Amino acid sequence: MEILAFGVQADERPLIEKAFAPHHDIRCLDVFLTEDTAPIAAGYEVISTSVNAILDNRVLQTLAAGGTQMIAQRSTGFNNIDLQVAERLGLTVARVSSYSPYSVAEFAWTLAMAVNRRIVRASNRTRDFDFRLDGLMGRDLRGRTAGVLGTGKIGEAFTRIAHGFGMNLLGWDVAENPACVGLGMKYVDKDQLLAESDLISLHVPLLPATRHLIGSAALRAMKDDAILVNSSRGGLIDTEALVAELRAGRFTGVGLDVYEAEAGLFFLDKSLEVVEDDTLARLVTFPNVVVTSHQAYYTEDAVGQIIEATVTNVLDYLAGRRSENVLVPALPAS
Repeated sequence: MEILAFGVQADERPLIEKAFAPHHDIRCLDVFLTEDTAPIAAGYEVISTSVNAILDNRVLQTLAAGGTQMIAQRSTGFNNIDLQVAERLGLTVARVSSYSPYSVAEFAWTLAMAVNRRIVRASNRTRDFDFRLDGLMGRDLRGRTAGVLGTGKIGEAFTRIAHGFGMNLLGWDVAENPACVGLGMKYVDKDQLLAESDLISLHVPLLPATRHLIGSAALRAMKDDAILVNSSRGGLIDTEALVAELRAGRFTGVGLDVYEAEAGLFFLDKSLEVVEDDTLARLVTFPNVVVTSHQAYYTEDAVGQIIEATVTNVLDYLAGRRSENVLVPALPAS
């Protein structure tokens, strides 16, 4: 069987081809799955997609009409997939339920340190042989407070690093993580966490209940000199509200690896085009903001684990097996 993979990055391609080689042929495309590209999947029973694919009603209808029966998404998040439509069409949908939490947690800290110590500005200056220190002053994090919204595997890994920095730890989640409590984390309500934290990092999934978790009221509750980091999902932050606060001169720094309207932008070269997203265009102009293109997961370790899990998901589907990775089980229970 030949499997079709959409949205494959150049670094990923040899890893995917090697992982599937003992089992099935795979055709890798660098284009993302959208309404325009969905017809390419005609005749493929199994396809694999990336997190920036758009699997709405129209795309899923096209896939099903073309003979696709199984979608293996190479990510943990699945807010880009209309699961109700997939179930109605009899499609099996699987994701990667977990991979190296350290990849994302370490990158979140990379963003935090980059904005705290003005690394991007300093690097740009030295390229022009400008070695002044004006405007580059940061702060020690030891003794300050880190607020972690979401203390699952990634949030726990972030917390362990914060503990290593000697920070006070505040957490917010639906359930306490004993490992975080063991590190000295105090669980509080969201408002207290926002009001008392010097550094806030988001590690919760994007669900209807968490969309714009950080909106106007939450942003106003934060300290004026706080650092905000989001390496989870863009929709957790109301970006327009964030821009308004930044225009008012608030926050020491904001590090974003995700953006709520990133589909159709991130992972693509738009350098020769006019980007029509005024909110993003304004966001990247602030000197205290660093935006990266959803790369927190992008390490050899994490990508390798994602691909390995994707291969397993496909093999499970073909063998009629289920796992915790299956979101829409079209197969009868075993």
